[in-house]
Amino acid sequence: MSSYEIVDLSNWKRAMHCQIFKEYANPQYDISFELDVTHFYQVIKANKWSFTFAMVYMISKAANEIEEFRYRFEDGNVVLYKDIKTSFTYLNQETELMKNIVVEMTDSMEAFQVAAKKVNDNQKEYFTGPMGNDIYQFSSIPWISFTHISHTDSGKKYNAVPMFDWGKMYEKDGRYRLPFSVQAHHSFVDGVHMGKLAEKLQAYLNEM
Repeated sequence: MSSYEIVDLSNWKRAMHCQIFKEYANPQYDISFELDVTHFYQVIKANKWSFTFAMVYMISKAANEIEEFRYRFEDGNVVLYKDIKTSFTYLNQETELMKNIVVEMTDSMEAFQVAAKKVNDNQKEYFTGPMGNDIYQFSSIPWISFTHISHTDSGKKYNAVPMFDWGKMYEKDGRYRLPFSVQAHHSFVDGVHMGKLAEKLQAYLNEM
């Protein structure tokens, strides 16, 4: 499990906001928008990389650099993780059932592609046990270019694990567009942080 530090609420600028939002019946919210993946897609094709693995890596890289996406509730405390690993669904083409695989972050896209393929190839179970707090959750829906998405609700309002989704890529005005969605816990993540993620992620997609 990744390391974390317990936040001193008496000296934390977000203590009041956290206290207010964590008691909401549904404290998680979702924002959907589009990403320009024109350059990113060209690089993926040229390297013959998995689009899914590549998106998971790029999103995790961006999110890990924004502190608010690394806060969680743990044993009654607010904690800040040093870094977060990935947890994403991958389709079994024969059964059309998703399995969930967990892959540690790496220092490079190339290394992540290798690590994710190894985990996927070796894991036969659909689920390997309860997921921890130190993850980002991902799910791709490459059959639909959605404009909005919602998620199942476990009823655990202290579950602050962010969820990331993307849909079917499409071409418009010579550019490739990708529907994208982020769900986060309002105790930790505000709209300004969503904006930072969108800006940082788009920059990484443009520059890779």
